[in-house]
Amino acid sequence: MSCEDIQESLSLYCDDGLAPDARANCYQHLEVCPVCRAHLAELRSIRQSLAMLPRPSVPADLAPAINHALIAEAAARDLRRHVTFGDVISELLWPRVTRYAFSSVASLLLFSSVFLALRPQLIALNEAVRTFDAAMTISDSIDPIDPSFRYDINRPISPESYSALRAPFNAESPSLNPSGALASLGRSSVNTPNGRRGDADDMMVVADVFSNGAASLADVMRAPRDRRMLEDFQKALRQDAAFVPAELDRRPGTMRVVYSVHRVDVHDRNY
Repeated sequence: MSCEDIQESLSLYCDDGLAPDARANCYQHLEVCPVCRAHLAELRSIRQSLAMLPRPSVPADLAPAINHALIAEAAARDLRRHVTFGDVISELLWPRVTRYAFSSVASLLLFSSVFLALRPQLIALNEAVRTFDAAMTISDSIDPIDPSFRYDINRPISPESYSALRAPFNAESPSLNPSGALASLGRSSVNTPNGRRGDADDMMVVADVFSNGAASLADVMRAPRDRRMLEDFQKALRQDAAFVPAELDRRPGTMRVVYSVHRVDVHDRNY
């Protein structure tokens, strides 16, 4: 027998587990092979070391722990055996219902916060509509031709109607008097000495607006190239009330505003 065949059987030889014939063959080979004898001595040393190890002691609470585990498993099986179809459906749907409920509550809170943030603007728009309706009612009452008349773009707009149209903004800036000289200033033409229309020009001024709609020039932030623009502006302020009264705009009695005037050269005669 070769060393490989003998070494495969040495473990059984060491434990007296071989048949008599196989054991005799191993014995004959060990007499003439020092390598296999050394391997056998190593196996016997390991066997003796294992025999000298102390036997582990069983914990005192091992048996009660096993019994408790078996009882808990039996109770869980009984509980699963009594679970109804409705319980299974509830267990499946409960996470989804919770998630959708949280999303709905979050949406309601978001909508409420947006509504509260926009509430002042909605109230201002509602007041603007009611003011405009009241102004249109006044216009109806003074129209002897057609009492059902509401608003005609071909007719001049009244100070009350214009103030009602600007209701969301007239508390911050006064409404221009549509029938005043300042409103018609933009429609007036400014001619050069040779009769031609002037070039494009602009200016920016500061005016004090009083409670009765009258205004006065306070400062010139950007002067025009054509001084007549500024002179016409001052003349329009002195001619009549340039803005509507404060009670129509629901604004403070006196305000300071910045007024910008632009003159554009239009070549089309039909404009």
